[in-house]
Amino acid sequence: MITDWDDAYANSIYIEGGAAFPDRWLADAAAFRVSHPPQTISYGAHPRMVFDLFRPMGTAQGLAVFVHGGYWMALDKDSFSHLAAGALAQGFAVSVPSYVLTPEARIAEITQHIARAVDVAAQMVPGPIYLAGHSAGGHLVSRLGCRDVGLNCAARLSHILSISGVHDMRPLLHTAMRKDLRLDLAEATAESPALNTPRTAMRLTTWVGQNERPEFIRQSELLANVWAGLGADTACVIEPNRHHFDVIDGLCNPHSPMVQSWLGNT
Repeated sequence: MITDWDDAYANSIYIEGGAAFPDRWLADAAAFRVSHPPQTISYGAHPRMVFDLFRPMGTAQGLAVFVHGGYWMALDKDSFSHLAAGALAQGFAVSVPSYVLTPEARIAEITQHIARAVDVAAQMVPGPIYLAGHSAGGHLVSRLGCRDVGLNCAARLSHILSISGVHDMRPLLHTAMRKDLRLDLAEATAESPALNTPRTAMRLTTWVGQNERPEFIRQSELLANVWAGLGADTACVIEPNRHHFDVIDGLCNPHSPMVQSWLGNT
């Protein structure tokens, strides 16, 4: 039984050198943008409502979107550009959006922001759409797989990859971050992918590191299990020797099991 929910969602203190990862991501992302300059597109009026679009050589095979984490209240696209490398090398255009953070925006609003970002990118890139997100981003891309979220390009969704996502938000009501998230029971229920119905013929993979906090493993297994019972094609992968911060590294490698699974090659 979990009694300390703040501890259940704590990551950095359980990862050796955990505090150094954000600076490492920022440096890797900056270096990637130098070698692969993106097009930066606004999808709304707020300064954070922008995404970077990385285009491959030649005609794109489709659109891949990566949504960053940070518990809906930290980070932005500029720390994760390098994670476009795997899909870009496979011939996909890759969108990496920022979004308005809490407490300025509520989580339900952030869901709509990401839907808008994906729709705008989809207007620029034809073909199938593959969504991936990490942690809070895993929650957001999973929400786009729910029937109650308006998404103009929904018919083009081919696969959602939720990496270490939070899929039932109700436990967050027992954490100190609840205040900054402006989260109440009604919103936690409405915004939980595990409590919603997936779109018809939805394909979902949840992916989590074996060395992550047990709560993230539970959350990943939960959504795959629930949506399988609602007719979705689901899988849950627990990757050995990975924790919450390095589990996303597979997105950098076009031949990694993660990228191969995400883009439908396995």
